[in-house]
Amino acid sequence: MNTENDIEKLAKLVKGINIAMLTTADTDGTLHSRPMATQSVEFDGTLWFFTEASAGKVFEIRADQNVNVSYADPSGNRYISVSGTAQIVRDQAKAKELWSPAHKAWFPKGPEDPSLALLKVNVTRAEFWDGPSSKLVQLYGFAKAILTGKKYEGEGTDHDKLNLEHATTH
Repeated sequence: MNTENDIEKLAKLVKGINIAMLTTADTDGTLHSRPMATQSVEFDGTLWFFTEASAGKVFEIRADQNVNVSYADPSGNRYISVSGTAQIVRDQAKAKELWSPAHKAWFPKGPEDPSLALLKVNVTRAEFWDGPSSKLVQLYGFAKAILTGKKYEGEGTDHDKLNLEHATTH
């Protein structure tokens, strides 16, 4: 696949999964994950999140820009692991573009809130598992593995790696 197709594929995979787990590395190398709300914009190789400018993740990202963003949709049997580099962006115009009234719960002063920062993740790679959401199909695959004594391979599961390292990001 080329980068454009990979971006399109990843956009379809993460669509509708609003909460992701962002993993950063602390200065001692310890990995730290926390839930983050992905901003609803057309995916172009970049993921956007709102954050407090003084949050621990901001300092972790300044020390090590490598991050992982994981998405899970168990009901749809869809799982995505995204690797990339993060940066902290202080841009009121971009914050206004991404803003929704729900953000006021965390940033009561609106997109002009001085404690607000944007976390921009330039996606470099992703790996996904997209299986059938039908429980019947899943149960059939499990039963088949048990009856045949062969390892369950995820009947109908699409698993692949995407490379977005050359994506144009904004």
